[in-house]
Amino acid sequence: PLKDGIIAADDIFRGCKKLERVDLVEGEVHEIIAALLLEEWKNDMDRDMSSIDQILSYTSAGNRRDVGGKAQAVRIWIRSVLRKIIHYKAQHQSLLNEAADTLQLDLPNDIVNKNVLPFLELPNMNMQR
Repeated sequence: PLKDGIIAADDIFRGCKKLERVDLVEGEVHEIIAALLLEEWKNDMDRDMSSIDQILSYTSAGNRRDVGGKAQAVRIWIRSVLRKIIHYKAQHQSLLNEAADTLQLDLPNDIVNKNVLPFLELPNMNMQR
């Protein structure tokens, strides 16, 4: 899982000159992105997810005296991705609330709450260490 604090040590990637990509295993992050309501949000998240590959390709791997910048770059990227997920989940929930309010004008409340909203909610994601 993608969590803040998962990369703790600055020197964890010292000397890793070939570290140029981060590939996330299918899971929570990909499920949330796929479930977002708007294509614009999905595209923005996809761009953010792949941005680390460009960043790592020109970030120093360091040497014996220098820790390099790859660990810091990955930490910043993780925080950026998590911030965007939080933002888009809030936007998603706001749209769901508006849709539920509209549907409840024509449908019984229990039908909307039991049969519609559960299919539109985003998966939960544990973003803590």
